[in-house]
Amino acid sequence: MDLNFKKPDEIVKTLCERLRQERIRRQFTQAELAQRAGVGVNTVSNLEAGRNVGFEVVVRVAMVLGLTPELENLFLPQLDSLDDLRRLEASASRQRIRKRSHNA
Repeated sequence: MDLNFKKPDEIVKTLCERLRQERIRRQFTQAELAQRAGVGVNTVSNLEAGRNVGFEVVVRVAMVLGLTPELENLFLPQLDSLDDLRRLEASASRQRIRKRSHNA
């Protein structure tokens, strides 16, 4: 499914539904998933309904559902060319950002 032309709330709804489907596929109740993830049942319910929960909750639930590789791929840099790869390698060697002078 292409998420490029969806609104943020539509993406949230889609991703929360995918988590719910994965929970059901693995035959976990919300209570079982909550216990394994170390969160409350209401938190799992809120997550599946697309209500506001912390990112750590999403990570915990995804880990229990075996979706850690998907998390790892979430924010990988997009490398479409050799120039992109060179920029990535150059930026990896930088450690600090210089403070701007207020006199400029």
